[in-house]
Amino acid sequence: MTAPTRKQMHLAAHFPGVNNTTVWNDPRSKSQIEFSSFEHLARTAERGRFDFFFLAEGLRLREHKGRIHDLDVVGRPESLTVLSALAAVTERLGLAATVNATFNEPYELARRLATLDHLSDGRAAWNVVTSSDAFTGENFRRGGCLDRADLPRVPGSARTGGTPYSRAAEFVATARELWDTWTPDGTPRPFRHQGQHFTIEGEFTVPRSPQGHPVIIQAGDSPEGREFAASAADVTFTRHGTLETGRTFYADVKARLAKYGRQPEDLKIMPRVTFVLGDSDAEAQESAAEIRRRQISPQNAILALEQVWGRDLSSYDPDGPLPEIDPDPDSGPVQGRVSDPFPSSRLRSTRGGPIAVAARWRALSEAKGLSIRQTVIETTGRQSFIGSPETVASQLIEFVSTDAADGFVLVPHLTPGGLDDFVDRVVPLLQERGAFRTEYTGLTLRSHLGLADPVGKD
Repeated sequence: MTAPTRKQMHLAAHFPGVNNTTVWNDPRSKSQIEFSSFEHLARTAERGRFDFFFLAEGLRLREHKGRIHDLDVVGRPESLTVLSALAAVTERLGLAATVNATFNEPYELARRLATLDHLSDGRAAWNVVTSSDAFTGENFRRGGCLDRADLPRVPGSARTGGTPYSRAAEFVATARELWDTWTPDGTPRPFRHQGQHFTIEGEFTVPRSPQGHPVIIQAGDSPEGREFAASAADVTFTRHGTLETGRTFYADVKARLAKYGRQPEDLKIMPRVTFVLGDSDAEAQESAAEIRRRQISPQNAILALEQVWGRDLSSYDPDGPLPEIDPDPDSGPVQGRVSDPFPSSRLRSTRGGPIAVAARWRALSEAKGLSIRQTVIETTGRQSFIGSPETVASQLIEFVSTDAADGFVLVPHLTPGGLDDFVDRVVPLLQERGAFRTEYTGLTLRSHLGLADPVGKD
């Protein structure tokens, strides 16, 4: 009797850049600007037979009370330029970048992505985001922000009113129209697009690329985000820390695909996760606690507190007790600034708003005798897989085999060597258990992800 084939896992590597995950004061932490850092992580991911390497985007240095946030002083390089360089030192690894659809135009960005797809022989991917952030928009000619009230709803969404996803949806559709203007035999044709956000016409300069369309990635857990993923994305990033919430999200999004004529396998769901390894589970737990302490500096603890309270709390001692005053319920986060240093937490919008969050934090602090910093450490942790290589491999397999995910985007806490242990110690176990490839079987990112090539128009 042949053993049943195990569901195959997809893996991606997130370059650990400007975020609260990276432990910059570790002596093993290196530059976020030097090409050698990007090359090291990309080569490690390719050695581990990962699907793709991912770069986030930062279009403005964040500020808090008029001062540049200390994490941002390491700089924020332009992602597609970095990926173009990585195309020359990798052979199979997919190359993905976040590029903002608010501050770009379809024709120009479609050219850049198609060019990367040619340079890499079919390994390009685009993580689509939009922004209503006027602070970031000040760096751009138009001011660049989207008025949420003036935007049409996403097709298929039950919500009325505006949403930035409508621009993203039209941007992606327009880019795909441009990529399809060249026939498979290499004949260019003129294009014309007229819509809510874009009216353009002309001729696209880049021939059809090896994948036809670069892979489209999306991140968003809201109803509109889920609908956009179902209608237009090839991969969706998500944040779900338990099997139960992961399975619920997975089932919901996959069920939305049918209305767009798509199959469940047409969209890969990949949570962004962290990991900590040790020779034993106990050692890994001890290491994880120390890493978390180093990630939450005294400054970041106060910033997180201000995100919940909506008040200036700079006079408070991070090693002292939580404020006795209540949060200001009418004070939202300042867009673009570091009023939310922990965006994965969405602190002020979580389960009942700031008053409810503060009450839970106080209860935890009083029960355990925790300071401000200790409370933040306990309440703002990202999802992590912690344990021995055997334990982590088993946890990852359980998520995928029980349909809580199709794979994972791994976010190491060290730049650039934080992925080394995972590739050396966990990937071989996944391969031995039949959960992950031992070799690449195709040349393009679409082939790695098991996605069909788009049909070119004659």
